[in-house]
Amino acid sequence: MAIRILLVDDEPLMIKGLKRTLEQDGYETDSAADGEEALKKLNASHYDLVLLDVMLPKLSGIEVCQIVRETSDIPIIMLTAKGEDMDKILGLEYGADDYITKPFSPTELLARVDSLYRRVEMHTPKAAAPVDDITLGEFVLNLRRRTLLKNGKNIELTQVEFQMIEYFFNNPDTALDRTDILEKVWGSNYFGEEKIVDVNIRRLRMKVEDDPSQPRHLVTVWGMGYKWNTK
Repeated sequence: MAIRILLVDDEPLMIKGLKRTLEQDGYETDSAADGEEALKKLNASHYDLVLLDVMLPKLSGIEVCQIVRETSDIPIIMLTAKGEDMDKILGLEYGADDYITKPFSPTELLARVDSLYRRVEMHTPKAAAPVDDITLGEFVLNLRRRTLLKNGKNIELTQVEFQMIEYFFNNPDTALDRTDILEKVWGSNYFGEEKIVDVNIRRLRMKVEDDPSQPRHLVTVWGMGYKWNTK
């Protein structure tokens, strides 16, 4: 089956270009011109990935991303205009998995879409896979159900967040530099910036730490990167 992508942008020429690029590469596409239409389509149909512009009529891309993340971990790539640094950060902190800055080349678009979808597919457990729990203190990570429990309570994670936590749980009390994390989670061919790691770390701390401003588990190793502290 073809991979279905929802394109959300209010510029007809942008939608036309995205559709042409993606469909020539074998993807199936659908489109929405504003935030409300995007939510209606996401509720009515199945999509494998969303390309979501930040600036949209009716509901912004940030608002759409936040609403979608309340019920779904579908991969989301934000489309941002050049210089919209805060929009990039906000989009990621509300649950986007990646962003592309306009203008971008067809090569970069396809690389980002292919990389994100392949990561999700690679980390999606098969039905026959055995239950495999990793327990670290009050946290239990289940690799088959793709759940993270803290003191028995479920923590909702996006696909990228789960992959990051899985990497930390497989390497507890080990300093992991940003380059290692970027390559493990986003892939060696990732086109984006290294700071995407820092944004996702902040997002994870909001979910796993009692006091994100003074993290006890997901700690910074200055000059190196981050580690999951079990002590």
